Amino acid sequence: MYELVKVGDAGLIGEIIRIEGDRATIQVYEETTGIKPGEKVEGTGKPLSVELGPGLIGQTYDGIQRPLPALEELAGYFVRRGISAPPLTRTKKWIFKPAVSLNEKISGGSILGTVQETSLVIHRILVPPHVSGKVKYVEKEGEYTVVDEVAEIETSNGVKKLSLMHSWPVRQARPYKRKIPPDTPLLTGQRIIDTFFPIAKGGTAAIPGGFGTGKTVMQHQLAQWADADIIIYVGCGERGNEMAEVLERFPQLKDPRSGQPLMTRTILVANTSNMPIAAREASVYTGITLGEYFRDMGYDVALMADSTSRWAEALREISGRLEEMPGEEGYPAYLASRLANFYERAGRVETIGERVGSVSIVGAVSPPGADFSEPVTQNTLRVIKVFWGLDTSLAQRRHFPSINWLTSYSLYLDTMEGWFRENVNPNWPQLRGEAMYILQREEELREIVQLVGPDALSESQRVFLEVARMIREDYLMQSAYHPIDSYCPTEKAYYMLLIILKFYHQMRILVEQGIPLTQILALPVKETIARMKIQPVEAFAKIAEEIGEEVDQAFIKLKEEALGGT
Repeated sequence: MYELVKVGDAGLIGEIIRIEGDRATIQVYEETTGIKPGEKVEGTGKPLSVELGPGLIGQTYDGIQRPLPALEELAGYFVRRGISAPPLTRTKKWIFKPAVSLNEKISGGSILGTVQETSLVIHRILVPPHVSGKVKYVEKEGEYTVVDEVAEIETSNGVKKLSLMHSWPVRQARPYKRKIPPDTPLLTGQRIIDTFFPIAKGGTAAIPGGFGTGKTVMQHQLAQWADADIIIYVGCGERGNEMAEVLERFPQLKDPRSGQPLMTRTILVANTSNMPIAAREASVYTGITLGEYFRDMGYDVALMADSTSRWAEALREISGRLEEMPGEEGYPAYLASRLANFYERAGRVETIGERVGSVSIVGAVSPPGADFSEPVTQNTLRVIKVFWGLDTSLAQRRHFPSINWLTSYSLYLDTMEGWFRENVNPNWPQLRGEAMYILQREEELREIVQLVGPDALSESQRVFLEVARMIREDYLMQSAYHPIDSYCPTEKAYYMLLIILKFYHQMRILVEQGIPLTQILALPVKETIARMKIQPVEAFAKIAEEIGEEVDQAFIKLKEEALGGT
């Protein structure tokens, strides 16, 4: 089962997905038109595997790790059937620096040496899992290709020769020692996520939403700004023009932490909707295996899967061809377990090489008609810890990100509260709780307005509506295309929320003293607060202090004028 085979004279790549007696069913990863009875099938003797070694970063692969730039050189812009190229280039030489010495005892996960792959990534050459023994020979520092032998290990089963790369089957999770509690957030630079629904390093999240709600833009934002060392973006069944946008934008984007191009720490797996559907099913496994490899080096990896619904559709199509008993809405009965197996490969772990690394998975879900009760969304919600539900009504009002703050949730909040207290501000959880209470109170008051009209609300109740509008428009709304507002660090988010709530508290005091709400809302400082999001990050602490003083002075002046007039 799952052996990789080459089918026909064209050598089409396929995988055995069923064995009955002496007959095997093969799922071919390419178009099978023109294959005749009697053509040979050649077994490779190994399952679908990926090559792991220097040369992965900055590369663009298809669902079965064929390098698309190399295929373009071979066949032009259109990939023809049966064409293939090695995932890692065999000609480029890398400067290898050994990290072990003769007769040293090593085991799976040990660092054999290092290669400076890009300006941001030091590629640690790992001993493959399940290999252990004594170093019999190691090459000196020098230039080597990925297939050149750089070391020999004397194991209990004989001498094992190691190069800069090794292979790993994609459907098998790479081993680790233990999972570590998720107590460190994966900061995204998106205010609504980092404030209300944070994801942990090694966590799992889902972004379900209907057509036009901004799932792909959200995935792009997370890929650009997430606080991870390595980004893996899997375009699983995506439209070709959306993947083309990724391929055009990412090389031009700069990493906010280093100023280097984002592609110096990114791998793209592109399997667009017109590419073979079986390779779509394999693409998420290819992506997660690459992620686990860099996790084993001690890096924090963020994997974006866009979208798991189209991956599930590939499962449904393959299951239908196998004539299996369909489950709900035609999906195979094992849909839930396949989703669980995929998301369970996330986690922050102590590796077998005794380093700490993480893989965080963010999966977009595309429910038909924005119906969150359909099987893929429901089975995903059973296994993930963070739910960012995109709302069609918010998207129609041009409120982006269109994450609904009343239905979304994060189960990591309690475990990460200590981190936010220590690294952002001790008052952060209190501010967050107060802002969420105001938003929930707004929804209650809206229901009253819909029943009996706005005149039924008192001035103090209207304060809630006004400050909730400020939180929504001046804090939660964030432009993905604005050069400053696209990324917001937690320090800036803290000061922004602090000033909005300071305005709220002052507003409540004056309303209780009988000053009309309309006079408060006419204060010029309110416009200054609305423009906070586009203020530069570098000097924002000083800007926030000035705005805070401006708020105090405005309310003191208004109070003096109002009370003096009476």
